[in-house]
Amino acid sequence: MNTTPPSTLVIVSGMSGSGKSVALNTFEDLGFYCVDNLPAELLPQFVQSVTSDSNSPEKLAVGIDVRNRRDLTHLPTWLSAVGAMGMDPKLVFFDASDEVLLKRYADTRRRHPLSQLGLSLLDAIALERQVLRPLRQVADAVVDTSSMNVHKLRRHVVTEFAIGGAASVSLLFESFAYRRGVPSDADFVFDARALPNPHWDATLRPLSGRDAGVRDYLDAEADVAKFVEQVSAFLDTWLPKLQSEGTRSYVTVAFGCTGGRHRSVYLAERLAEHARQNGWEEVAVHHRELD
Repeated sequence: MNTTPPSTLVIVSGMSGSGKSVALNTFEDLGFYCVDNLPAELLPQFVQSVTSDSNSPEKLAVGIDVRNRRDLTHLPTWLSAVGAMGMDPKLVFFDASDEVLLKRYADTRRRHPLSQLGLSLLDAIALERQVLRPLRQVADAVVDTSSMNVHKLRRHVVTEFAIGGAASVSLLFESFAYRRGVPSDADFVFDARALPNPHWDATLRPLSGRDAGVRDYLDAEADVAKFVEQVSAFLDTWLPKLQSEGTRSYVTVAFGCTGGRHRSVYLAERLAEHARQNGWEEVAVHHRELD
């Protein structure tokens, strides 16, 4: 039995509405074994459990925040217990200004986790800051997402916290709609508007490129197969050269179509999977018009 713990454990915490869920999903895209809302006192037992067999994941990410029912001032003790297992846990705290948090809640119409206490949203945010202060004080990194959208936050996680070798390059495959503009930070942009469009099939129109019906439709098209083959060959040739230069820590590959829902999403998912199958360890996907 292999009881050697994984080398990486990231604790994802922070204010509700600051982007913790986006960050945790990005860590999952990067190959982390992720668990959200784990009771903090169970952290040592969780690590022991998932590292107790030969198929132990090498990278873990755990979400711990105000939803926890225990006193979070004891977290350093639980982190020490994990450290005694031979790990070096890192706590990343995501934050944003009160004004931004209020706006995000207004935009999404989601309820704050402390709203059941009968507090106003502003009072709930103030109480949350008080409860989470012990975590913020011991955090290895504090990320202020006030000026970040979803794409920028994912890019930040990929570039700052992806775990790999010194020469590792993180890949981000992104889909977008041309009618909303090309992503300004894309390194490679591929135009999928010449490909057959599932939008014109009434049964596929409500779906996205992540759904089986759209995938089957595009898989059956010869032009799509040729497009994927040529783009795959291009990336297989030039991405390793960028990595060998050692001057890049990340590369964004963007696919655009008219609405950013079908063809571009399909291609981003398809080429991301191709990259993973070809040995790229840090691969994330972002669908600008869906996420």
